[in-house]
Amino acid sequence: MPLIQPPMMVHGGHHSARAMRLMIRDLARGRQGIAEAGDLKVRPLEAPGPGVRVGDGSALIHGARPWQGAYIQSNVGDAVVDVPPTGPFAREDLIVLRVEDPEVEGDRDPRREDIGYFHLIQGIDSQDTAAVRDMTAIPLARLTIPRNTAAITEEMITDLRRLANPRTERTLRTVHPQHTEKVPAKHGHWAAWPKEAAWDVDIPAWATKATVVVTLSGLRAEAGPTYAELRTRLGERSAKPTVVDDDGTTTRRTTVVIADTFAVAPADRGTRQHLAVQVNQIDKYGDGDLSVAKGTTVTADIEFTESPA
Repeated sequence: MPLIQPPMMVHGGHHSARAMRLMIRDLARGRQGIAEAGDLKVRPLEAPGPGVRVGDGSALIHGARPWQGAYIQSNVGDAVVDVPPTGPFAREDLIVLRVEDPEVEGDRDPRREDIGYFHLIQGIDSQDTAAVRDMTAIPLARLTIPRNTAAITEEMITDLRRLANPRTERTLRTVHPQHTEKVPAKHGHWAAWPKEAAWDVDIPAWATKATVVVTLSGLRAEAGPTYAELRTRLGERSAKPTVVDDDGTTTRRTTVVIADTFAVAPADRGTRQHLAVQVNQIDKYGDGDLSVAKGTTVTADIEFTESPA
C-alpha cells in the first residue's frame, strides 16, 4: 500500500477522499459515536404512528474495513424513519446511522444518492447489536415492538447512542477547620455542617452528570455514643445519606465518605450551584457530640461528565 498523502496541506497535490477519511479517523483517536449529548436522539413521532424521528446532531462513523477511515454525518431537523407494523409476533428492530461508500461497498452514486442514511434493521436478537459489525454504521436505538402493533411509543425505544469523545471536568476542594464546630443543637433535622464545607460550583454547559465524593477525615466523636446521617446537596438536589454509627464513650476520630451521582438538569447546565455537606444527628441512638476540629480535613472531589441525554 502506498503512503497516503495528507489532504489540504500542500498546494497543487492530488488528495484522495480516503486521505480525508484517514485524517478524520486519526483526529477522532479511533472513537466513533455522536458528537454531543443531545445529538441524533430517537423519539416517537409527534403523533405516535408506524415510524420514529431522529433529531438534530452529528456523528463520527468508522469504516468497517481496514484503512477505510472515518466519516462525519450531520442531521438538521427531524428525520423520519418508517417502521413496519408487527404481525402475530413481537419484533426487535435496530435503528442505525449507516454509510455506504461506493469506494468500498455498495453501488450508491454520491452524485445522485446520499451515502449516509438512517437504516432500520428488522428482527434482530434481543439485546444484540452485532448486526452492525460488518457495516459502516453506529447504533442509535433499539425498538422492542409488541405483536400486532403499528404505533411506536416512548417505552418501546431503548437509547443506544454513545458519545465519540465525552468530556469530563474534575476539581478538588479542601478545607481544614481551625476551630471546633459541633453539630447544630437542633438535632433530628438536616442542617448545613460543617459551615466551611460549602462551595459554589460552576457546572459546564455540556455536563449531564455530576459525581460528588466528600471525605471528612479526622471527624471527632466524644461524650458518648453518636448516630448521625451525612449527605451532600448540590443546588436543589440531595444525595443519599451515609451513616455514622459510633457507640464509643471516649474521644475518638473517624473518617466518613459521602458519595453520589447527580443527574444535571438542563436548566442547571452552564450555571453556578451551591454544594454543601449536611448532617442530621439522631439522639434516639446516642447523645454524644460529633464535631470537626483542628486536625479535621474535608475534601470534595467533583467530576462532571457528558453522556447521551
